Amino acid sequence: MSTQILATPLAGKHAVVTGASRGIGAAIAAALVRDGVRVTLLGRDTSSLQGVSETLGGADKAFAVATDITDAASVQNAFAAARGHFGAVHLLINNAGQGASAKFTDTDEALWHRLMAVNLTGTYLCTRHAVTDMLAQGYGRIVNIASIAGLRGGAYISAYATSKHAVIGLTRSLALEYAARNITVNAVCPGFVDTDIVKEAIANIGKKTGRSDTEALATLLATNPQRRLVQPAEVADTVMWLCRPGSESVNGQSIILAGGEVT
Repeated sequence: MSTQILATPLAGKHAVVTGASRGIGAAIAAALVRDGVRVTLLGRDTSSLQGVSETLGGADKAFAVATDITDAASVQNAFAAARGHFGAVHLLINNAGQGASAKFTDTDEALWHRLMAVNLTGTYLCTRHAVTDMLAQGYGRIVNIASIAGLRGGAYISAYATSKHAVIGLTRSLALEYAARNITVNAVCPGFVDTDIVKEAIANIGKKTGRSDTEALATLLATNPQRRLVQPAEVADTVMWLCRPGSESVNGQSIILAGGEVT
């Protein structure tokens, strides 16, 4: 007896995922492909993007486009390539981001502008292109990967926290602007996630304080009541819920994934 495989509600949709070459972005892309979504992977590392594409079944399922999301022309070209390959964009996951810690007095203009460019301007540029398709279709889902730091701030991360606060402000504003157009815009705000950025943070803590990696990790884990790092797959699962049918009334929200930590 043959078994019929039922299509998922998102099958055939086209999603763009930024920062898709590793970590959270790669996990989100994998979850989307499992649901039958055609995914355009954006990122700066061509080799890593191609590796993710091949892992997910090749360009027929996950199309890699090297992109600098801080550059308007690069983003325009990337979305043109994405449309040419998979058609109009239905889902946008603004995941690309950078983090850095420094005293405020050591936060120079270069660091400030770099974090704003990646975390905020990149989100703005990609959303501008995606939302055009969504308005034309009368349907869209935008999920911005922000941070719990975008809700409560934090010492020594003034530039990062400010950029993520701005992403949440953009999320809430667009959610209201497009609420009647069948487009939802939400933010996912994780605590510390088991990614390369956290590994870099651990190394930075050790360099500045002389603590071992184990001691530095314990400092980060102390912020999570569950005393663990959030896993990329948990972020991906939350993104999938926001994209699937049944979450239409969830709009303009900042969903915290931090083991019970509240702001």
